[in-house]
Amino acid sequence: MKFRPLHDRVVVRRLKQEEKTAGGIIIPDTAQEKPQEGEVVAVGPGARDDDGKLHPPEVKAGDRVLFGKWSGTEIKLDGNELLVMKESDLMGILEGKAAKKK
Repeated sequence: MKFRPLHDRVVVRRLKQEEKTAGGIIIPDTAQEKPQEGEVVAVGPGARDDDGKLHPPEVKAGDRVLFGKWSGTEIKLDGNELLVMKESDLMGILEGKAAKKK
């Protein structure tokens, strides 16, 4: 199924969090927090201002982003768990070597 968000909404897929600490301790699933890092899957055309002018989003599909712990609405499409949130709920785009690592 293909999904296209409206206005300034963004569809994000959470990235898997490390299951081990830096010291090598394995963290069980029940103790893991939900990751706050994800990959943008789809982006809407942008928001309109009071004059009706379209402001395109700054993120694009494929960007790695940070978002708040409780941001967005969880949905399930074709067996994939995704988040739909407004672009303003995103904290920023991860760039550089660390972003490509995972």
